[in-house]
Amino acid sequence: MRAFANLPGYDIRTRIGRGAGAVIYEGIERATRRQVAIKHTVRKGPQDDRFLEQCSNEYEVGRKFDHPMLRKVYVLKAVRKWLKVRELFLVMEYVDGVRLEERFPADQPRDLIKLVNLFIKVTDALAAMHKGGIVHADVKPNNIMVMADSSIKLIDFGQSCPVGFTKQRVQGTPDYIAPEQVQRNPLDQRTDIYNLGATMYSTFTGKWLRTALPAGAVGEKKLSLDAERSNVPPHELVADIPLPLSRLIMDCCEQDKDSRPWDTAKVRSRLETVVHVLERRAAGMGQPSTEPD
Repeated sequence: MRAFANLPGYDIRTRIGRGAGAVIYEGIERATRRQVAIKHTVRKGPQDDRFLEQCSNEYEVGRKFDHPMLRKVYVLKAVRKWLKVRELFLVMEYVDGVRLEERFPADQPRDLIKLVNLFIKVTDALAAMHKGGIVHADVKPNNIMVMADSSIKLIDFGQSCPVGFTKQRVQGTPDYIAPEQVQRNPLDQRTDIYNLGATMYSTFTGKWLRTALPAGAVGEKKLSLDAERSNVPPHELVADIPLPLSRLIMDCCEQDKDSRPWDTAKVRSRLETVVHVLERRAAGMGQPSTEPD
């Protein structure tokens, strides 16, 4: 806790998480009495430079947006020694919620209508980022916070980048990473759609999508999918998943970007259709035999 004594204007209360080489604390901004979250990143050696870069990037991206479903960022404070940044403190909106996988564990009964409606909200959050010319690039259950009233916050912009940007190194989470992220090709809104599809796959089935970068792979390792590594459609894994939802998820997770839905508006529309299917099922009216494009 010693380092927090060097962050004037804030009272630090408790540690609430870890991630990307950082420790996250809950605190209070003294001047406003506003509750905040503070991400603290320390450079212990050259291996930590990427974590400082991600923290700075999260600030630069987050400050562009003021949207109810995107976590707000307020201040970035740097601690320097010999003119070099040694620590970063990112002061952010405190989000009073739980991560998606905690709210909807795959091994417990779930309200599918409520869950699909939640993903509709995630498409709205992503649409706001895309409208601002930014790809989130790390959509996954851990980065979707769910509040008690079922509202959501999309968090962690450390890997976000401009639409069309090509990264010099592989960045992403193995179970959700898109092929173009592994191949270091330009990223766009369809990259987020793949990440979202992989997130829906794991959330609805309790299984993880086989991606081009298996869990445990690090650095510049690149792999490609083949026929033997094809994924099983969600409706074949879980009986109550309606076919339109299963097809949407698989379309989002196409290896070829051009075969995925073009934007989040298309995904949103198809999710709304899924809600109607589920509502008809719940009302005992059966399931339509046709599926929207």
